[in-house]
Amino acid sequence: MKTFRIAVWVAVLLMAGVLGWLTLDITKTKEIASEAPYGVPFTLVAQDGQPITENALRGKPSAVFFGFTHCPEVCPTTLFELNGWMEKVDPDGTKLRAYFVTVDPERDTPELMNEYVSNVSKRITGISGPPDKVAEVIKGFRVYAKKVPVDEKQPNGDYTMDHTASVFLLDSAGRFAGTIAYGENPDTAVKKLENLISKG
Repeated sequence: MKTFRIAVWVAVLLMAGVLGWLTLDITKTKEIASEAPYGVPFTLVAQDGQPITENALRGKPSAVFFGFTHCPEVCPTTLFELNGWMEKVDPDGTKLRAYFVTVDPERDTPELMNEYVSNVSKRITGISGPPDKVAEVIKGFRVYAKKVPVDEKQPNGDYTMDHTASVFLLDSAGRFAGTIAYGENPDTAVKKLENLISKG
């Protein structure tokens, strides 16, 4: 009986050791993941025609929104609201950057992005590029984007895009710091941007 108890205690201690090691390993993995920049490295094209890379998301906190210029409501509303929030939290435009990345690069050329974004904000930079390169960024940022035919009987005709409607918030090291949902309370959105700036 005594030998059995000892065996049970040894098994319990071994199990506790294994669980402790697994917990430590998972915790370390999460810490490493949270320390890494969000998304993937990229080389795309800014609305001014110049190359833009993931380095644009370093040095200052960033707000990144994925959408398209033919979007009827969500995209223009979000860009307009984001511009207003930025005016409140960073009136000088020195502490926060914002980017509008197209999910429809087949139609959204840098020239069109420039025309579209400039009509809404001088604070937000439009980003486009080759469809395959944009697709890599969309996937890397875990953004949902899908082409939807306007007329199901003509799948190769006119189309719209279903896409993630949240604004991604990144700290100055490019790490994920939260989101602002579409339709979020304006005061909450402003507070999130203030917190983002304060953390750097």
